[in-house]
Amino acid sequence: MDCKIYVKTFKLIIFLVCILFSKSFAQFYDDFGDTTLAHDPEAMSGWAFFTGDGDASMDFRQGDGYASICVDAARDKRNIWWALIRRYVSAEFDLKQLTIPDYELRIEARIRVSHAPRRVNLHLNTQRTTDFHSHLMEFDIPDTTSWHTISMTTSDFDARPGDRIFGQMALMDWGPEKYRVDLDYFKVDVVNVDSIGPDKGVAVSYHPPVPPTDTFDHHIPVAHDAMIDTEFPDMNFNHWFTMENEASVPLITVSGTQIVILRWDLTEFSGMVATGSGLLELKTHSIQRSSEHQKDFGMVRVVEILGGDPEWEQEDVTLNSFCQGKSLNEVLNSQMIIDIAANQNHGGKNLITISQPVLQRMIDGRTLGFALRPLGAINASFYALENKNAGLYARLHFDVEK
Repeated sequence: MDCKIYVKTFKLIIFLVCILFSKSFAQFYDDFGDTTLAHDPEAMSGWAFFTGDGDASMDFRQGDGYASICVDAARDKRNIWWALIRRYVSAEFDLKQLTIPDYELRIEARIRVSHAPRRVNLHLNTQRTTDFHSHLMEFDIPDTTSWHTISMTTSDFDARPGDRIFGQMALMDWGPEKYRVDLDYFKVDVVNVDSIGPDKGVAVSYHPPVPPTDTFDHHIPVAHDAMIDTEFPDMNFNHWFTMENEASVPLITVSGTQIVILRWDLTEFSGMVATGSGLLELKTHSIQRSSEHQKDFGMVRVVEILGGDPEWEQEDVTLNSFCQGKSLNEVLNSQMIIDIAANQNHGGKNLITISQPVLQRMIDGRTLGFALRPLGAINASFYALENKNAGLYARLHFDVEK
């Protein structure tokens, strides 16, 4: 073949490959490198951002080569707020590709957070979406010092030619202070799931199915359970009880001022790795709450214990001895593991999902146990450890590998 013809043919091939590549891998990408951040309340030509449910305010602003979500939740009394950013991302997409088997959407961001551990979520939707829990994934961010890349690939995403696809990132219930999430970049791609590789980050499914407890290998009883009271910080409540059939029944109770704390001895699992999520099991004695079911009201909030006395004992612990001079917001993670509608039946079983990263922090000794707090007005009593002989006590079900 003549050299000139060969060169022309090679250039043509390269040109066609570039065209195919650009069409097949069209993407939305914002590296926040501009001096100003484009805002648009409709999210079409710029970023929309807004809060909901609680009493928080936010801003989404340009930084030095990155953008920052800034939330002020200091006025939020119940810590039920959410804050999100949203952007139209599919202007350059060929949505016909999503009708081809093995083609999906991947949303990805590189972030840094002001408080940890905390979760954020990524979400994709269209103007037709009605289930806003689908195509959503939470991510556990363990520290405030590093940038973390997180991504989610959809499964059977419903998008048709002419649809508008929006990408979102949200913070939920981080606490009653001021918070920040920095974004180095945010992108959404149409991808081939067979070749794109695994998603990034520590993913936490939002309200996953609850498996039977007998599917787990380990069923560990709580080592100590107790109550602390914000109105009586120097009192111990280990002998909290009710009378039932003329017998004293030891209880642990969550109410407006009362918080239940639970800790385990997991030293036998030191150095092991939690495989998947686990379950916290509690059995209800009685529930009192309003019949008016306001959103996020009258539930029980389960949170991590991150500080305070790591070796408190139920016989003598008080709020002050537990906190060791720190505030509750320093000792307890103000973002919940999960909120539950407690089983209202006498003796009813509560099976509460504990995510893999939280379990791992428990095994590693970085999370020191769980606390149960009231969300709104509720009095919820559960059977205490003293009822162990009757099988009525808190247990943790999980799996590990060496």
